[in-house]
Amino acid sequence: MGTVRIKDHWGEQRLFERRVFVAAFIIVGLTLLLVGRLVVLQVMRYDYYAELSQGNRVRVEPLPAQRGLILDRNGQVLAENRPAFQLELVRERVPDVDSTLAGLVNIGVLPAEDIDDTRKLVRSRRSFESVPIRLRLTDEEIARFAVNRFKFPGVDIATRLTRFYPNGEHAVHALGYVAAISEADVKKLEKDKQLAKYAGTTLIGKLGLEASYEPQLHGVDGSRQILVNAAGRSVQRQGTLTPELQEIRPEPGRDLMTSIDLPTQLVAEQGLIGRRGSVVAIDPANGDVIVLASTPGFDPNPFGRGLTRAEYGALRDNIDIPLLNRAIRGEYPPGSTVKPAIAIVGLETGVTNPQRTKTCHGAFSLPGSSHRFRDWRPAGHGVVSMETAIAQSCDVYFYELSNMIGVDRLAGFLAHFGFGEVTGVDIGGERKGILPTPAWKKARFKSNPSLQVWFPGETVIYGIGQGSFIVTPMQLAHMTATLSSRGKSYQPRIVSAYREQGTGKIEKIPPKLLENVPAKPESWQTAIDGMIRVMTPPGTGWRSQAGAQYQIAGKTGTAQVFTVGQNQNYKLMEAQLNERLLDHGWFVAFAPADAPKIAVAVLIENGKHGTAAAVIARRVLDQYILGHTTTPEIPPPVKKPDGSAVVPDTPGDE
Repeated sequence: MGTVRIKDHWGEQRLFERRVFVAAFIIVGLTLLLVGRLVVLQVMRYDYYAELSQGNRVRVEPLPAQRGLILDRNGQVLAENRPAFQLELVRERVPDVDSTLAGLVNIGVLPAEDIDDTRKLVRSRRSFESVPIRLRLTDEEIARFAVNRFKFPGVDIATRLTRFYPNGEHAVHALGYVAAISEADVKKLEKDKQLAKYAGTTLIGKLGLEASYEPQLHGVDGSRQILVNAAGRSVQRQGTLTPELQEIRPEPGRDLMTSIDLPTQLVAEQGLIGRRGSVVAIDPANGDVIVLASTPGFDPNPFGRGLTRAEYGALRDNIDIPLLNRAIRGEYPPGSTVKPAIAIVGLETGVTNPQRTKTCHGAFSLPGSSHRFRDWRPAGHGVVSMETAIAQSCDVYFYELSNMIGVDRLAGFLAHFGFGEVTGVDIGGERKGILPTPAWKKARFKSNPSLQVWFPGETVIYGIGQGSFIVTPMQLAHMTATLSSRGKSYQPRIVSAYREQGTGKIEKIPPKLLENVPAKPESWQTAIDGMIRVMTPPGTGWRSQAGAQYQIAGKTGTAQVFTVGQNQNYKLMEAQLNERLLDHGWFVAFAPADAPKIAVAVLIENGKHGTAAAVIARRVLDQYILGHTTTPEIPPPVKKPDGSAVVPDTPGDE
């Protein structure tokens, strides 16, 4: 019979007691550890975690700075800020960006054609930033969104200041415009390490002064903390702990005080109604731009709410190119307007003198050549001196003079007037034109050696501002201002001072003297006397001097659009030409001639000659000098059924 094992109760009890002891030790240890951790969290580091916890119910909201105003020289507001409602989206609070944008399109608050650009913009910004996706909501759009608000978490309506231009399209090419920050703007701001400064900003300068002075106009954005609930909505109080909410006030941008004289600007633009052209007026004493007009223009206000593709396409594809700033980007031959400057070059190089005469028979030919360079007056001007040649715009005189001077000396001296380089006016996009030389021609046609040769005939037509000689209206106004001041060349500028918002403190910007053009006083006087004689019979601009209470010094000019053959008669062809093939009309002037206050350049594209431009210039001079105009308004051209204009056939020079 086998051995029977009896159960060991005492052994089992001792084992149980040991296990209970170990378990109790572990429980007590964990309890002490938990209590210790609670003491650390709730007592020792209470302040730290209490502040950290506010991140779950405190949201930082940017406070955009108020954009600076833009004023004319008399304090008239040219660009201001007005309140508007806009739709903003915070990506980290939106479950599905694509479906949200599609839903906004369905309820009619977001254009369908903008959805791709909006998606790119939202994804280019940081996830916690509030991104404006629709600017300047109408009352109807606000109502549509309000009743569907619950369907769009992370999307809300915000009240912001938006840009407004009270004068509409007037002075638009000087002012420019603002528009919504684009993906390209974001990349540029990131590159310049400026993106953080635009966290609460909706609009950014795109053109003109708005773009050139963006840092000064923008200011410094602020921020504020607000309490929110679990849904992200703002609340006044939540729980027993009320945190101290911080607010950093934004610093407004600086106001720009410009040299634009709004009444004179409006007179200039009125004269250009129905025409393609430009007027630039400058104060010779400091380079202040009094008028910068370019027509046709456009209303900058819709850019602030965002143009549809159709609206922008209508501007972009318009045959008259309203987006082109002709004052600084339009490039044209200067025509006879440069003859006073050519005269100074002749006097300074010693190849001629004021008393030397030339008999004009209506054409000029180089020695050994049968090619005839024709005068605008087929019968010629007879015997002319330098002043007479300027007054009657004798082409033959200046053909010969340019040939005597030579292209290198011509270009070298004319560069002092700013030709061939940008003037440096304080808005972007300025073109520098062309001051042609043999070296320029070689570089221009480096891939075609047969076109690199500089021909003597190219020097000849230099004297009447034709050929490859190309300028902008700003450059011609700058030349005229330099002439009027007898060589003092100031850099043109539109902004003359900054004004601090709130304090009203004004910081003036000193004018910049570029150089004193090296020429003798008698050379300047001869050219100016010739320009004064332009305004007296039989000078080419005498009609625009009639009845004036001050003396004008001026010069008419015509710029050919296409080359007329040796055996062709332009006057006979003119009636059959398309309006856009007619010559451009120029007029430059300054007044009063003995103490100049203003220098002006007027261009009318396809204006046939400078007479209409001279009338516009006279009205501009009257308005600025006298405070009113003494000449009748200029009727706009009559349009043909095909849309081209009938340009009045008024007497002119070339």
